[in-house]
Amino acid sequence: MGFKSDIEIAQECTMAPVTEIAAKAGIEEKYLEQYGKYKAKIDYNLLKESDKKDGKLVLVTAINPTPAGEGKTTTTVGLADGLQKIGKNVMVALREPSLGPVFGVKGGAAGGGYAQVVPMEDINLHFTGDFHAIGAANNLLAAMLDNHIYQGNALNIDPRRITWRRCVDMNDRQLRFVVDGLGGRTNGMPREDGYDITVASEIMAVLCLASDITDLKARLSRVIVGYTYDQKPVTAGDLNAQGAMTALLKDALKPNLVQTLEHVPAIVHGGPFANIAHGCNSVIATKMAMKLGDYAITEAGFGADLGAEKFLDIKCRMAGLRPSAVVVVATVRALKHHGGVAKADLNNENLEALEKGLPNLLQHVDNMKNVYKLPCVVAINAFPTDTKAELDLVEAKCRELGVNVALSEVWAKGGEGGVKLAEEVVRLCEEPNDFSFSYELDGSIEEKLDTIVKRVYHGKGVVLTAAAKKQAKQLEELGYGDCPICMAKTQYSFSDDQKLLGAPKDFEVTVRNLKISAGAGFIVALTGEIMTMPGLPKVPAAEKIDVDESGKITGLF
Repeated sequence: MGFKSDIEIAQECTMAPVTEIAAKAGIEEKYLEQYGKYKAKIDYNLLKESDKKDGKLVLVTAINPTPAGEGKTTTTVGLADGLQKIGKNVMVALREPSLGPVFGVKGGAAGGGYAQVVPMEDINLHFTGDFHAIGAANNLLAAMLDNHIYQGNALNIDPRRITWRRCVDMNDRQLRFVVDGLGGRTNGMPREDGYDITVASEIMAVLCLASDITDLKARLSRVIVGYTYDQKPVTAGDLNAQGAMTALLKDALKPNLVQTLEHVPAIVHGGPFANIAHGCNSVIATKMAMKLGDYAITEAGFGADLGAEKFLDIKCRMAGLRPSAVVVVATVRALKHHGGVAKADLNNENLEALEKGLPNLLQHVDNMKNVYKLPCVVAINAFPTDTKAELDLVEAKCRELGVNVALSEVWAKGGEGGVKLAEEVVRLCEEPNDFSFSYELDGSIEEKLDTIVKRVYHGKGVVLTAAAKKQAKQLEELGYGDCPICMAKTQYSFSDDQKLLGAPKDFEVTVRNLKISAGAGFIVALTGEIMTMPGLPKVPAAEKIDVDESGKITGLF
């Protein structure tokens, strides 16, 4: 059998009609809004009206990503398929992919091989239009803000202190810094401006953290767009924008129902990046998956230092969620990369490099077990080049930490390859846990940042630039001192330097900018070179994507 691409595998699968998937998940017809044959939205009233006991919540996270790939979404989907194989009632809850990575470096985000969610092309492209709605709500607020200034500026907004940026769901470095409002008085006021990618917009975070439509509207009204000449914050509520923004987001707030290749019901909803935003699918989607399944399998973006930290410290705290178990995904190839092996040489057995790279995995596992106090299993996403000696070494090192390792072969075998992992997850879900956060909310902003750096990244401490110190003081004076922290940091390292692989020690993390996302309810701390608008690579994935005369898409991966 020749090698098949993800899109070929997905297109060969026979999907069940979404009505069948809904019936399997126990969703009554009155809660279902169909988008064609294979996609539907679920009315959020299901959450209020269902009296079913919540299922167990399982988080899938990973080591720091490398060019060798980890397969976190693939493992999440394959684990759900594996749980179905052993007779469990399971739901999977994932994020929607952003068009930026789809057309950039990373490609799609619907899993891979025989562990995918389908229809893969729809999910990776426009899907049900949620991101378009989020972009429109973001940009409506920007338009109303500039219009307010043009129409006489009754709120006394200082145009030099506008913090709200427009957004577009595309990697477009040309838009990072722009000057707009040119062309004379009737065309607005000239000012320096810039765009963010939609998935970094606070509107995305607000939609993903809102518990219902009332909460969504209240959060939108709290969004800060800039400051007055006398340093007072100006909100979307001050501009009377929250009602219209909520109207644009009314349907986007409803989670989307699709399926895995093995017809496990999957909810795919929301998609904040984890290196610049909080990296989790929506609270409504997760709660709905828990309401419908006895096991709800979800993931959080990038390594556990970013996605899992934010899932646990921000999302679980805000939504009152309590996970039952954590899966940490790693590959032997990626661990060898952390041990200093070049990408071209990763297929050769190298126990020495593996030994050097293993501390990255062990530190993530240690955090889950000993900082967050959650039961944990390591899933080794299998590659044909892994040798027995390499797999045995990983297992031995994890066992020293009291954590089991399950070989996950879901990419090649689907649910059948996820049975061992599924059995271990079921076992862990029965264990009691003392889930705790990595920091409490009552410390100062600097103390919370320092705690994250020391406890989660295992660094020496945080350093605030003079500008960040001033911002921390202002935010505390404005009453935002007790918000959780959303770290904007490189995904490639525990530190803020992407070249420090493995498990570095004695480093400091420099925070250069602090900004409040008052609607989302967290403070964003920008470190290192992190950009809120990525750029495309030299050869973008978009160059390989095509569509034939029958409408069949090729080149998505």
